[in-house]
Amino acid sequence: MTYQLLQQYWWFVVSLMAAFLVFFLFVQGGNSLIFCLGKTKEERRLVVNSTGHKWEFTFTTLATFGASFFASFPLFYSTSFGGAYWIWMLILFTFVVQAVSYEFQNKLGNFLGPKVFQAGLLINGIVGPLLLGGAVATFFDGSNFYIEKANMTTSLQPVISHWANGSYGLDALLDVWNLIFGLAVFFLTRVTGLLYMRNNIADDTLRERCRKRLLPNAVLFLVFFLTFLVRTLLKDGFAVNPTTGVIFMEPMKYFNNLITMWPLLLIFLAGVVLVLFGIGRTIFDKAYVKGIWPAGVGVIMVVLVLFLIAGWNNTAFYPSNVDLQSSLTISNACSSEVTLRVMAWVTLLIPVILAYGAYCWWSIDKKKITRAEIEKGDAY
Repeated sequence: MTYQLLQQYWWFVVSLMAAFLVFFLFVQGGNSLIFCLGKTKEERRLVVNSTGHKWEFTFTTLATFGASFFASFPLFYSTSFGGAYWIWMLILFTFVVQAVSYEFQNKLGNFLGPKVFQAGLLINGIVGPLLLGGAVATFFDGSNFYIEKANMTTSLQPVISHWANGSYGLDALLDVWNLIFGLAVFFLTRVTGLLYMRNNIADDTLRERCRKRLLPNAVLFLVFFLTFLVRTLLKDGFAVNPTTGVIFMEPMKYFNNLITMWPLLLIFLAGVVLVLFGIGRTIFDKAYVKGIWPAGVGVIMVVLVLFLIAGWNNTAFYPSNVDLQSSLTISNACSSEVTLRVMAWVTLLIPVILAYGAYCWWSIDKKKITRAEIEKGDAY
């Protein structure tokens, strides 16, 4: 594999990790619905235990996603995770709150009561997806940072990237388009959370409640997602001259990426169909409880394509709004060829990891969550 091909390959690996992360955010979507679905203490525990059996998947994938970015594109990691650290710290804080809330809400000596920790899960379910969506939207809308690689040779100030203002990433929330995409991700997690709990909880009352909540959340998701998608495909994008490395604005860049890389367009459309099928059949078929599978696969396909068109085909995946030439591409932000090549061997274990994850999922889910399990006390 050439150095250029290794760069393309590692962007695919990072994109795949991001796609699985968005799918696993159904845990956060379920958490955001604790008090909407659970009308009694027992019903709330059913919801918490449904998502509680999977929260480690989301947390592990989030950590792996960050580690993959750090290893393969360290300049992005130092620029975004270092410069925009407030938004990332808030995201990580909500996930820490989630972990604590699961473990302590029904522990002996919990003088605060379970509702306090369930409120912590609710905060994670709302804030986590909203901020993650806003952060990812900056891949298309840009951020406010400078890159000065010449500082590497300066002993007094070796920092090569810095934020252009004192907000340290919170300015991303001032961009309405970032908020729109954040809301799209939030409502998507609620949709997948409802689909998952309808499959995972063996309780007719909660399953019907999930089905009724699905339509309004799906409509809101589609409104926000399609608004962001149409605007993104039609707006000017951040292109890279492959010969000179100069960044310039190209009309309808992301639409052109889909057309140029037409197999990605087919994957994207197939993913959309699967998501709509999973949602639609669940809404109209009262006996259908497996909507999470077609919709989940569709989510992975759609998110994978969105990340790929943000970086492939000579595109700046992390644009700078204050200095266009500071924008990061998969060629100017990546690790050395030796590093990428060595790590590529490690990725051969990905099929093994996916197979192990699928087995763990099957082992956990082969027995559905029931009221009897809650009554026995073998639960969160």
